[in-house]
Amino acid sequence: MKRKFLFHNRLFLALGVASIFHFSCQRQSTATATASTAAPVAQEKTSEGVPASIYEGIEFDMPRVKETSFPNYSVSITKYGAVGDGITKNTKAFEQAINDVAANGGGRVVIPRGLWYTGPIVMKSNVNLHAEAGSMVIFSKDFNDYELVETSFEGLNTWRNQSPISGKNLTNIAITGSGTFDGNGDAWRPVKKSKMTDAQWKNLTKTGVLSDDGKMWYPTAQSKKGQVNNNFNVPDFKTKAEFEAVKDYLRPVLLSFINCKTVLLDGPTFQNSPAWNLHPLMCEDIIIRNLNVRNPWYSQNGDGLDLESCKNALVYNNTFDVGDDAICFKSGKDKDGRDRGIPTENVIVKNNVVYHGHGGFVVGSEMSGGVRNIHVSNCTFMGTDIGLRFKSTRGRGGLVENIWISNIDMINIPTQAISFNLFYGGNSPTMDAEQGGSGTPAAAKPVPVTEETPSFKNIWMKNITVSGADEALALQGLPEMNLQNVVIENAFLKAKKGITAVDSDGIQLKNVKVLADQGPALTIFNSKNITVQGLTFKEGQGQVVRVLGPLTQNVKLDSKDFKNANTQINKGKDLKASAVSVK
Repeated sequence: MKRKFLFHNRLFLALGVASIFHFSCQRQSTATATASTAAPVAQEKTSEGVPASIYEGIEFDMPRVKETSFPNYSVSITKYGAVGDGITKNTKAFEQAINDVAANGGGRVVIPRGLWYTGPIVMKSNVNLHAEAGSMVIFSKDFNDYELVETSFEGLNTWRNQSPISGKNLTNIAITGSGTFDGNGDAWRPVKKSKMTDAQWKNLTKTGVLSDDGKMWYPTAQSKKGQVNNNFNVPDFKTKAEFEAVKDYLRPVLLSFINCKTVLLDGPTFQNSPAWNLHPLMCEDIIIRNLNVRNPWYSQNGDGLDLESCKNALVYNNTFDVGDDAICFKSGKDKDGRDRGIPTENVIVKNNVVYHGHGGFVVGSEMSGGVRNIHVSNCTFMGTDIGLRFKSTRGRGGLVENIWISNIDMINIPTQAISFNLFYGGNSPTMDAEQGGSGTPAAAKPVPVTEETPSFKNIWMKNITVSGADEALALQGLPEMNLQNVVIENAFLKAKKGITAVDSDGIQLKNVKVLADQGPALTIFNSKNITVQGLTFKEGQGQVVRVLGPLTQNVKLDSKDFKNANTQINKGKDLKASAVSVK
């Protein structure tokens, strides 16, 4: 009886499982049949819409960013034979799944859990590439998988290897989900010996080739051949054949979207990019949110996000931990950028966290097409080389204006918490062993103002907290084109050194507390129309403000800020008698 009872129980269990399986197959079959018909009428948002709070408190007129919407049609890459073992190359499966969705009017390409090794992925309009939890897309380290294509890198028109993820002239595209896209950047990037431990360097140099001085590792001899000192990472070649000869050197950005409209990046991790990580170029209506953007700290040109010549964008709720600038706005370099003439404008940046990076929020240095109408708020920078970073140099041209920054918290900043440097020379903020100083002159000579002269003006910052930095604030303009109209209000700045203003015009400090471990709280050199009110500093500090330079004029200090202005304010011998007033 007992055996008979067990047999019946097992039989009923088997029948139950079979019926559930049959029912699920029927549902799947029906869904597939429905999805395979002509483009369905039903549309679905990729995810929840943009919260109203993202648009709150914006200081300029900006249209609502258009949001993506896709038909309710879905195809898994496994339908076309993709194998998630981390070894099988799935380039064709990705291509066929994307073509399928595009041909059926749009929808979702699903990347299930697994390790999906692949060559480059080329997006199409109306496609949402959705990486499910536990999925990881690993891009091939076979350089032959990537064709040489015409593109723009570091603001210059050039040839470059095809990006692992790319799209050009597309509309309504998205990459969503909680999976990971890994660019296999370690296979591409040169590495400096100074950024490795001895054990790491010994292991790395088992492959590849070294520079002549032994201080740089390259993955191949062809990669080493491409290293030239002009134009940083963009060789000054004229023909495609010249670029082909150094193809391995021409590292691609991980994601390149060019001239695309209505773009969404929502949820995934993007990591280990060969060069920059995310590079939207000349795009419009872009939402970048809930991303985890990662690169090794030693990665050459390992930027997080480079938003270049883009219009109407939202960047919120992201985390960055990268090898170069984290959130960076650009618009082309020198003549190529001026000829393009497309600024980055109408952008909201909110609720982002940056760990390592050369800069937390950055403008430049390739800003020749201009940057304007930018709101940045509620961001935290922890251990970032520079917190808020503005950089350019002679030869760029371009106008950066109308930028509002508020509610920024910074801690353990190795160099300047806030930096304006219009003599940017291309070096990282924290110098490598083989780099010299920045080369910024203490008293530069003016040159004629031309279309190549960059201009930064009308920048407001308030509610800034800095708890530990080497330098609180560095304002460095050009003698022929001063940094203009920068306002710092309600700031707490704790750093080794205080504030320095050089070749600046129209600087206002309102309710700023500077706790500097050495030197004065504020130094002003060859600057004009400076207003300081509500300045506080360390109790018992001797010299608080130092004013220098024969070109300095109209510096207004508030007498209420000083117990003894005669001893706390130091005036240089070359200063005009009327240059400073204390009232």
